[in-house]
Amino acid sequence: MPVKSAVLMIQGEQSWTSDVEDISSTGVMVRRPHGWTGTLGELFVLDMIFGAKVNIHLKATVARLTREHIGFAYERIPPNKEKPLWDLLGGYADRLEKFPH
Repeated sequence: MPVKSAVLMIQGEQSWTSDVEDISSTGVMVRRPHGWTGTLGELFVLDMIFGAKVNIHLKATVARLTREHIGFAYERIPPNKEKPLWDLLGGYADRLEKFPH
């Protein structure tokens, strides 16, 4: 699902801010910030904000790298963040697919 949102990427004592560009039920793609030093397979904590009410905080592993983007695969979605994520993704799917009444 294409989306524009803020993300804070944390690894140990280092952190970077960037923008989420795409999110799915298994991962997220963010714009690669200047000075970012991660590599494939490394674990990060992501804190993403969608609108005024949805904050998703989870652990994710670097799964794909390009010059401009970082692809993260979720390690585990905390139980209290599952519903907000599914609601976000479900609302997008509902707008894409028109079901007959």
